[in-house]
Amino acid sequence: MTVPTPARTARRTPRLPSWLPVDGYVLSLLGTVALATLLPASGAAADLAQGASTGAVALLFFLYGARLSTREALDGLKHWRLHVTVLAGTFLVFPLLGLAARGLVPTVLTPQLYSGFLFLCLVPSTMQASIAFTSIARGNVPAAICAGSFSSLAGIVLTPLLAAALLGDSAGGLSAAALLKIVFQLLVPFLTGQLLRRWVGGFVVRHKKVLGHVDRGSILLVVYTAFSLGMTAGIWHLVTPARLGMLLAVEAVLLAAMLALTWYGAGRLGFGRADRIAIQFAGSKKSLASGLPMASVLFGPQASLAVLPLMLFHQMQLMVCAVIARRRARDAETETETEGEGEAGAETEGETASEADAETASATASETDAEAGAETR
Repeated sequence: MTVPTPARTARRTPRLPSWLPVDGYVLSLLGTVALATLLPASGAAADLAQGASTGAVALLFFLYGARLSTREALDGLKHWRLHVTVLAGTFLVFPLLGLAARGLVPTVLTPQLYSGFLFLCLVPSTMQASIAFTSIARGNVPAAICAGSFSSLAGIVLTPLLAAALLGDSAGGLSAAALLKIVFQLLVPFLTGQLLRRWVGGFVVRHKKVLGHVDRGSILLVVYTAFSLGMTAGIWHLVTPARLGMLLAVEAVLLAAMLALTWYGAGRLGFGRADRIAIQFAGSKKSLASGLPMASVLFGPQASLAVLPLMLFHQMQLMVCAVIARRRARDAETETETEGEGEAGAETEGETASEADAETASATASETDAEAGAETR
């Protein structure tokens, strides 16, 4: 007699509820800020953390260059109208809205928070989130890849120049040394990755999930370094919970405006659904990976307060766009099902008509046979 073995209890990895638009990475960012607040790096540890974050960001952009196919980039140039639209939203519409928010100082935003808010509007678009959300929403993924890459490359030059022109002394001014530091930290590793892609590209693509942790880990390290500097400089007394709440409200309005402008504006420009999705997600986001190292160079010890609006906006855009991407995907499924039902209905009507024709033909043949039989009789 066989004794039944007890069923094993399946081990499940704890996950956040699907209805909660907060992922683990957002919680990791908040935890990193809390760690920097409680245990900030100082002295030699701060220098070590700064050097490690610089190296991590350089590695991050090297991986960007190694992942992007040169052929994809060249093919993306053919879709120039889409890329011009994304660049216009990122480096023209965003800054204009940021300048319009100047009227909120000092009643809603403090001058320091406004500088960070305006800097947020100057940062290039994010690459990973734009691609991921475009894919979820069933949009034009190749266009999102190229749009994010072009925006990141353009931002290496445009963001510092716009910061120097619009922020002035609050960003420490734009010096040749600062611009060279940004170029060597971001552009040179990216181009190196492109040059070495022939040898390392396959490895990077095969291990993209593992190397994805490098992306997120480098950003967490930069966040820890920036907020450690802020704690050491004692800037947190400048921000009250009420000011943070008002900053969140202003950023919510900014995000809603850009999501609406990119979606409906792309529609008015004649883009199809797939292109509109890519434009909306690539043109309404801001890159934490590009903005943090630039802020650390441009703002120095005040970088932690300057990147606070960017961090909050980054988390907000992830939550909101995750909901929108899922909705776009459901809309696409509904359209596909509707088209399928229409085709099935057409086929059914055709089959019904064929059956009716067959029955009519059969009845006619029977009548003809009966008439022929009567005449024979």
